[in-house]
Amino acid sequence: MKSSEIRKRFLDYFAKKGHSIVPSSALVPKGDPTLLFTNAGMVQFKGVFLGEEKRDYTRAVTCQKCMRAGGKHNDLENVGRTARHHTFFEMLGNFSFGDYFKKEAIEFAWEFLTKEMKLPKERLWVTVFETDDEAAAIWKKASNLPDERIVRLGEKDNFWSMGDTGPCGPCSEILFDQGEKAGCGRPECAVGCDCDRYLEIWNLVFMQYDRDASGKLTALPRQSIDTGMGLERLSSVMQGKLTNYDTDLFTPIIGRIEELSSVKYGSDEESDVSIKAIADHARAITFLMADGVLPSNEGKGYVLRRIIRRAARHGKFLGMKEPFLYRVNETVIASMGEAYPEITRAKDLIARATRGEEERFFETLERGLTMLDAEVASLKEKKETVIPGSFAFKLYDTFGFPVDLTADIIRKDGLIVDEEGFNRLMDEQRKMARASWKGLAGRESSQELYKSLASAGLKSSFVGYHMDAVSSRVLCIIKNGQAIDTASIGDEVEVIAEETPFYAESGGQTGDTGAIVGKGFSLKVTDTRRPVADLIVHVCKVEEGSVSVDDDAELAIDVEARNATRRNHTATHILHAILRKTVGEHVRQAGSLVSPKSFRFDFSHFEQLGTETIKKIEAEANRAILSNKDVSTDVISYQEAVDRGAMALFGEKYGEVVRMVQVEGVSAELCGGTHVKRTGDIGLVKITGEGSVAAGVRRIEAVTGEAALEYVTQAEDALREASQLLKAPRAEVADKIRKLFDDAKELEREIEKLKSKEKAGAAGELIDSVKKVGDVSVLAAKVSGDAKELREMADALRLKLGSGIVVLAAELEGKALILAAVTRDLTDRYSAGEIIKKLAPVIGGKGGGKSDMAQAGGSEPANINKAIEELYKIIQAI
Repeated sequence: MKSSEIRKRFLDYFAKKGHSIVPSSALVPKGDPTLLFTNAGMVQFKGVFLGEEKRDYTRAVTCQKCMRAGGKHNDLENVGRTARHHTFFEMLGNFSFGDYFKKEAIEFAWEFLTKEMKLPKERLWVTVFETDDEAAAIWKKASNLPDERIVRLGEKDNFWSMGDTGPCGPCSEILFDQGEKAGCGRPECAVGCDCDRYLEIWNLVFMQYDRDASGKLTALPRQSIDTGMGLERLSSVMQGKLTNYDTDLFTPIIGRIEELSSVKYGSDEESDVSIKAIADHARAITFLMADGVLPSNEGKGYVLRRIIRRAARHGKFLGMKEPFLYRVNETVIASMGEAYPEITRAKDLIARATRGEEERFFETLERGLTMLDAEVASLKEKKETVIPGSFAFKLYDTFGFPVDLTADIIRKDGLIVDEEGFNRLMDEQRKMARASWKGLAGRESSQELYKSLASAGLKSSFVGYHMDAVSSRVLCIIKNGQAIDTASIGDEVEVIAEETPFYAESGGQTGDTGAIVGKGFSLKVTDTRRPVADLIVHVCKVEEGSVSVDDDAELAIDVEARNATRRNHTATHILHAILRKTVGEHVRQAGSLVSPKSFRFDFSHFEQLGTETIKKIEAEANRAILSNKDVSTDVISYQEAVDRGAMALFGEKYGEVVRMVQVEGVSAELCGGTHVKRTGDIGLVKITGEGSVAAGVRRIEAVTGEAALEYVTQAEDALREASQLLKAPRAEVADKIRKLFDDAKELEREIEKLKSKEKAGAAGELIDSVKKVGDVSVLAAKVSGDAKELREMADALRLKLGSGIVVLAAELEGKALILAAVTRDLTDRYSAGEIIKKLAPVIGGKGGGKSDMAQAGGSEPANINKAIEELYKIIQAI
């Protein structure tokens, strides 16, 4: 019987018995700070059992998602090494809230197992609490089991309590005899033995008493039932398997791991441990992320991080050299998505977050393992068996090895970790950091504050190469250059968190935007900066509630903006490489700006790029994009990067370890920015401009992805509209426009000829208004036209006069314009510039010019006629 059928049969059976089918609650318990994860079916009904909450049903049945890793219930260390232990599992359970009690619970359980599941009665055993005669009698009547198969056990095995005080009661377990082959082989092997022969299938808890602080038990007024049966265990029994990992809940996942690793399950005991651990952890990772848990260094997120890193280390043991878990998760989703649609809905997030965490850990795993191997060899040589806490702390602080991962790795060598020493160093680090940066308020400048915080040990880790969101903790809040404890709605602040996926502005790439949210607060992140080496500062505005130092928070970037930036940044690398190939090896990056909207790339070159060269560069860049080439990142030594042909930017300073970004077959550069996984993710690149920004430096501006599509669409729209207006096919638009330009120029020439004739005619008419002032011919008139036209008309009139003075005035757009021209034979007696200086104040302006021609502008056109009259007086006075 398939596990999906077992799950359905269980729910349907109890529904027929009057139970409400209640969906599984999330792995993160709602409103219960006492639990890290939901670890049993009764967790979502805790308030009902305690009388704090009422439901509209008194009988319930569930198939509950459960997690036992971290906290009191922690099976992590045993996963992969036993047949039964898991981090994630499904618990089938039926519940009564003051409705039925022992009799019905026992009868339901027996009927379901023997009639619905058809398990052989002769292989079933039950246990009861040593003084629970009532349960023993009910079992005897319901099952007709012989007395020796109804086993009485003590409080350790058969008495359940919710806590030190509160609801509690005896319990009864149903066990399945798997036969001698599953046992330990000892003559005394019996029910209660730790081996797998007598396998516990179902636990029935009879909530019968209330225990007070003194330990006294009082009968509860509403006696209740809480049962739990692991789907994995029941499936192994129903499918005749001695280990849960051989059931259909795990075989598809194990098959995927075999495919990815080329290691056959069952071929080697140690390899089997790794395969089983990965299969279990992949389920846990998938369901935790679907329920909103993301890797971090605190609480639930830290448990998830440990699980991912433990699985990654097992993958390394199987020979995996690159991220693989996210691909195993795909199989988990395919096999369990029908029962739990939430994991299908979250599949993209699960893939991104898992791969990101894997990539981040793979970067340091090899170096950490090398250091650990050396330490193990040294201890063995000295015949010591304990890894010092200081060494385990160094592995954690430098390479991200959780202490339990270190312990897991060295277990095969018979070594243990000094966990007490490790924890002491962790506490010291937290206390020292807190003490040294606490109260650093009142600094005169933000930069001084940043330096002080960094010197005091405050630092934030960037995890955004591989993750778009992360659970973290607020370490510091800065407002107006001062460190504060709390920020409220409307405050504009800077926030520093322990870990962040936000990329801080550097290397030409702009800082990320997004949101920081937590219990009771929401912040909008408008920019991200790195004022000093180890501090990433989020520029925020508090939009809801208030946020305080030490608050847990979810940090999430604007994924669409980041993806656009990734496209643009990788495109700069491609263009850089193609520019060097096309234009010459002298081309070097001289600056860049990479934002979500567009990018610009400055490069050394001595002349303008021609249209054909730009087209060639763009075409080759798009060929690289269409080829969907792999974009890989390696964290290696600077020398190794240079030896592998990586291009280092002139003037940049690099450390011993660098990040090399390679576009397969196209480019290799040292770069700290964010990039796409494959060039096909860019979609399209369009060069939108090219020009000079300084001597010997050119600039290319371009867009990619959706922005490039929008650019092309706008160009298409403009071409379509031009085609319609010109009534010409698109291919002929340029020729048609060229012809229109030529026609327009010809018309302009014709117009100029006509204007010249018109001006000549007008000049001829004005000649009749010449007056004699002494022996000088003076022509003064108000005309129409602009400055250029006034000059042309004055020249024509001087020519006709032969000798004399011409003054023309015009009103243009509410302003006065006046021009004086003197024939050359009179410039030694009369200066056009002097005449204008005297006339300009009359029209409310200033002016000047040469002796033969000058002009002025003024704000009082109404005085033009007055200025003309004044002209005659001025000439007469000279």
